[in-house]
Amino acid sequence: MTDSIMSKAATMEIPINSNGDTGTLPEDDSLEQAAKVQWSLDEKDLQQVMVSGPNLNETSIVSGGYGGTADGIIPTSSIKGSNMHHSSSSSSMTAEETTRGVAVEKLETVRKWGLNTYKCTKQMISERFGRGSRTVDLELEAQIEVLRDTKRKYESVLRLARALTNHFYNMVQTQHALGDTFADLSQKSPELRDEFGYNAETQKLLCKNGETLLGAINFFVSSINTLVNKTMEDTLMTIKLYENARLEFDAYRTDLEELSMGPRDAVTVARIDAAQQQYQVQKEKYERLRSDVTIKLKFLEENKVKVMHKQLLLFHNAISAYFAGNQQQLEQTLKQFNIKLKPPGADKPSWLEEQ
Repeated sequence: MTDSIMSKAATMEIPINSNGDTGTLPEDDSLEQAAKVQWSLDEKDLQQVMVSGPNLNETSIVSGGYGGTADGIIPTSSIKGSNMHHSSSSSSMTAEETTRGVAVEKLETVRKWGLNTYKCTKQMISERFGRGSRTVDLELEAQIEVLRDTKRKYESVLRLARALTNHFYNMVQTQHALGDTFADLSQKSPELRDEFGYNAETQKLLCKNGETLLGAINFFVSSINTLVNKTMEDTLMTIKLYENARLEFDAYRTDLEELSMGPRDAVTVARIDAAQQQYQVQKEKYERLRSDVTIKLKFLEENKVKVMHKQLLLFHNAISAYFAGNQQQLEQTLKQFNIKLKPPGADKPSWLEEQ
């Protein structure tokens, strides 16, 4: 090590003055002092390495060959930290770009929704005050109005039929209780046994026929409820979508007409092209829903006639048979329409079945 130091000291560059003469050193023993300082440093480094051993985290990679300058030394810790920082930065940038893309997409959706709402509101107000024009299909509008009127009337029939069911159910329950009371008094009043017995049998028979009629009326109510609140309501939902599409179609049509009447500069032409595309989209949507409404109205009318023909016949035959006291015809009516009685307490035999 001393030889190395001495050789380095011997090969040190000697400064030359402007006249080509060698310059004088500040001190004569500078080489000796430099050698001593270098020796002490190397000894301390050697002792530290022997005591603690090499630390991989502090090792260095030397760029270039053996004996390269200190400028080519790259600490491995800086490489590791740089890679980790680059990886985390990339992940952070990717997540940030994704979030920004979602935000931009939502903002664009809100912008389109707001623009569409503005156009439709403007069109609706114009129509209400008589300043704007609207697309009208007279035949289809008449069919829609008939459907709404029919639904209101059928809802009235459904409400009255439910009221009749409730009242009749209470009457049957009263007949049931009255029959039990007559039967009990027949057992406890020997002098009126026959009279109480006749009345008890009559009330029991009326109660049995009343339960049969209740089965028919409940089936009638259930069928009308399905027709009104499911079949008709489904068609009215499609009609609502059609009316919204009609309003949007007229709003974009009006917008296109207003742009077409203005000046034709470069900006206006671009806006007209965009409005033309939106108009075409709304027109296709409007025509598609108009076709759907027409088809649904046709099938609804056929279904309504078929259902009501069956239900009105059932209601008439059951009511007539009950008030005529024709128990056989009443039971035959239920069999004809495949109605199975499910009175309250169907899980256990009723008192009628035990007689």
